Amino acid sequence: MQRTENVELTVLCLIHRNDHYLLQNRIKEDWKGLTLPGGHIEKGESIVDAVIREMKEETGLTIQNPRLCGIKQFPIEKGRYIVFLFHTDEFFGEVKSSAEGEMVWVKKSELSNMNTVNDLAPLLQVMTGDHLTEFQYVIENGDWKILIK
Repeated sequence: MQRTENVELTVLCLIHRNDHYLLQNRIKEDWKGLTLPGGHIEKGESIVDAVIREMKEETGLTIQNPRLCGIKQFPIEKGRYIVFLFHTDEFFGEVKSSAEGEMVWVKKSELSNMNTVNDLAPLLQVMTGDHLTEFQYVIENGDWKILIK
């Protein structure tokens, strides 16, 4: 049995202030709707440095003290896709959108009425819950299923 596998490493960050989340209205067809900003970790890059860099690129904000709050993972053709989940309420700068999509502040209580990506609610449950750390997609009988632990 092979003990290693190919992985793709990425980060997401929940930037929040008061009762609002900063979300990206993603325009790519493969995952369209309001979601968290993020991106790939570059070869040799620290995971924390990656989330700080990605937030600057996608939101215009310089985040400080990002806190790891979970992991999201799912199978891909060549192995596994791993997303390190962070959150922070410490940032400075001016919000700017990127080619990935428009950045918008959304009130937490209005999220259920917004056009979000399909898994945003359970993902936020993992990221904001004290007792959860893992969001995993598994494929069972050809269907994608979410497991939260």
